[in-house]
Amino acid sequence: MTICIIGIDCATDPKKIGLARGFVSSDGLIVDKLTKVTAGQTVSDVVNQWIDANTNTLLAIDAPLGWPSTLGEQLIGHSAGDVIRTESNNLFRRYTDRFIKQEIGKQSLDVGADRIARTAHAALKLLNEISSIKGHQIPLAWDPDSIFKISAIEVYPAATLKSSGIRSDGYKKKENTEQKREILAELSKVIVFQTETSLLLEDDDVLDAAVCVLSGYHFVSNLCMPPGDYNLAKKEGWIWVKK
Repeated sequence: MTICIIGIDCATDPKKIGLARGFVSSDGLIVDKLTKVTAGQTVSDVVNQWIDANTNTLLAIDAPLGWPSTLGEQLIGHSAGDVIRTESNNLFRRYTDRFIKQEIGKQSLDVGADRIARTAHAALKLLNEISSIKGHQIPLAWDPDSIFKISAIEVYPAATLKSSGIRSDGYKKKENTEQKREILAELSKVIVFQTETSLLLEDDDVLDAAVCVLSGYHFVSNLCMPPGDYNLAKKEGWIWVKK
């Protein structure tokens, strides 16, 4: 069965959000669209246009989709001036953030103590906008068999690149074209690009969106590491990365 994967490299500014669309079929992974929104467009409208009602769709989102449970627990009864005795990494980092650092060696930003919290807020707002357009809630998927109509997962492009043996740093600046070219050459070994790829060399947001699609492919192929504690992961969110 064909599955559509839409990679979304989230940001607080819609003009910084990279978008990519791919399809998983018996032929492997195909990416046919790469873009950013232009004047008069919204991200939710573009994503909506890319979704086919007859094809199950997975949104692979590069943004935290939850907050550390410990942070909420500690702040409920906290008053200004009171000491917080929980170690800061356990307070501001989620279970999944610590897991990815241990298993992959990449440290995601602390959603409990960093500007990435604003990106998380924007990602959840975007999910809600797409849900409103479609007229139904978009649930998080927890295994490949739970993708139905439209589902979403959280991904982390740098971790996906590293777990795939591909350069995962040094490509974020516009002038770092050669580094992006190196990444594109490796991605082209596992992705069939049926669209112009020059944007991947010009814009790291779109490149990350294409990696989000690869992350989704790993998920639907049942190659990702699952949480050991599903209850905690469903409270905080889980980054899906290939073993």
